[in-house]
Amino acid sequence: MNEQSPLAGKKVVVTGGAGFIGSHLCEELVALGADVVSVDDYSAGHARNLEFLAGRPNFRAVRADICDRAALAAVLPATDVIFHNAASKKNVCLIDPQKDLRVNGGGTLNLLELAREHGVRKFVHASTGSVYGEPVVLPTDETHPLHPVSYYGVSKLAGERYVDVFHRLYGLDTTILRYFHVYGPRQESNAFGGVVSIFLRNILEGKPLVVFGHGRQERSFTWVKDLVRANLAAATRPEASGRVYNAASGIQVTILELAQRMRAMMGSKVPIDHGEPLVGDIMHFDVSNERIRRELGIAFERDFWGTLERSLEEFVGHLRGAVLR
Repeated sequence: MNEQSPLAGKKVVVTGGAGFIGSHLCEELVALGADVVSVDDYSAGHARNLEFLAGRPNFRAVRADICDRAALAAVLPATDVIFHNAASKKNVCLIDPQKDLRVNGGGTLNLLELAREHGVRKFVHASTGSVYGEPVVLPTDETHPLHPVSYYGVSKLAGERYVDVFHRLYGLDTTILRYFHVYGPRQESNAFGGVVSIFLRNILEGKPLVVFGHGRQERSFTWVKDLVRANLAAATRPEASGRVYNAASGIQVTILELAQRMRAMMGSKVPIDHGEPLVGDIMHFDVSNERIRRELGIAFERDFWGTLERSLEEFVGHLRGAVLR
């Protein structure tokens, strides 16, 4: 426990706390001495992601849906900081766009209204690079036009707009972090998960790696621990108030290269199959993280392949545990 942390002894709520990113954030906040409440409906998150925190006096997990205002109202009294990571995932939007908007737009509005009612000091909102749509200016910085090309991007942009309104109209201290292709242990490996974990699971199960389209789509993979640091800085640095940041490593890797390198890394010979292109799939990501590096001092992991290789054992252990359950 770090008693010097400005979050020590503060009540913080992490929505989506049982998810991949949320669980890493809960882990660090507990270590810093914050009084942490994870809020998750477990539609995408998993209790196993938080098992290691069970019994800690400064942690509790609450099952609640962010669309359920009454359930949220019971959790938020005396809260200092909200880290809003709960979301309808990108792959869900094509199956149920109404749910996508209900969660990413309406759920965010619920939280903001209750945050205002309960005097929450800080609201850190997890958004996505999908709000930009297909980039027209590279590298893409935070001033880029916002023209999302997917239901997911539209619903996440709706959430951002609500956050901005509450900052401007009511003075709520907010920060928006736009995430880009996060990777790390505990990442979901089913159809709604991240491509790194999906590929790794298929390799372990001897199944083909499916690359949608030609595979030359570029992605800016970001290490999950860097995102945790970005969230903590956003919550504690005064210069982050009212700001929007690209929380991205700036690394560029194509999906086809990822499939080929991961297969070689694992000593596998599973085939690489090409499927139909995904609707709304963005081809190029060349993301500027200059603002967050300059204003909040965040240094991102640049050694994508080295980080991935060093963490493979933890990746594999988590995936095998998930499969066995």
